[in-house]
Amino acid sequence: MPHDGAVTFPTSATSPTPASPETPLTPAPSPAAPPARLTVVAGPTAVGKGTIVAALRDSHPELFVSVSCTTRAPRPGEIDGVHYRFVDDAEFDALVERGDMLEWALVHGAHRYGTPRGPVAEALAQGRPALLEIDLAGARQVRESMPDALFVFIAPPSWDALVERLVGRGTEGAAERERRLATARTEMAAADEFDVVVVNDTVERAAAELGRLLGLAPAQPGRRRAPAILPGAAG
Repeated sequence: MPHDGAVTFPTSATSPTPASPETPLTPAPSPAAPPARLTVVAGPTAVGKGTIVAALRDSHPELFVSVSCTTRAPRPGEIDGVHYRFVDDAEFDALVERGDMLEWALVHGAHRYGTPRGPVAEALAQGRPALLEIDLAGARQVRESMPDALFVFIAPPSWDALVERLVGRGTEGAAERERRLATARTEMAAADEFDVVVVNDTVERAAAELGRLLGLAPAQPGRRRAPAILPGAAG
């Protein structure tokens, strides 16, 4: 805590005894580099979490973004090992039983999603900034095991904007949309559990704010990278 006045340290009445020439001087060990901090991003369905994270990855290739496993089928344009690692129920069960999942959850009552533990631990050990884009239940699991992580909630500008986005993307039928909106109401009510709330009014602004929270340098114009398969994502 900062002090208003100067801090006075006690002094010894006698001078310290100098080391003799025969006494070898051992240099103090260099302080170890602080471990990289994990950032967990969550928010309601269709809020644009993936779009924000993709924009951040494009401009910051040093950022490690975990690729989640899921038992759902790929949507049009999704690439296995890049957007998700698509697995069947048997393979997902095996990952859970081996303890290879940092977190996992049944989402929207339909499909399971989870974060492989190994690639995240490896990235943090290398000092790379690491980010998880997961659902609310998964974020709660990670908070229990890694409470020092930074937890960021992505919120829509309004509820109507969220509904419009979900309907507009046209990837779900009416029943699935209603199920996702019911889940979204629960997720929105949990925003206070997070350290920071970022409103996705525009992707560019929200990505820039998330980058600042991660301690990333502002993106330079024109700096982009092609999508790549991240470590541990293929298989």
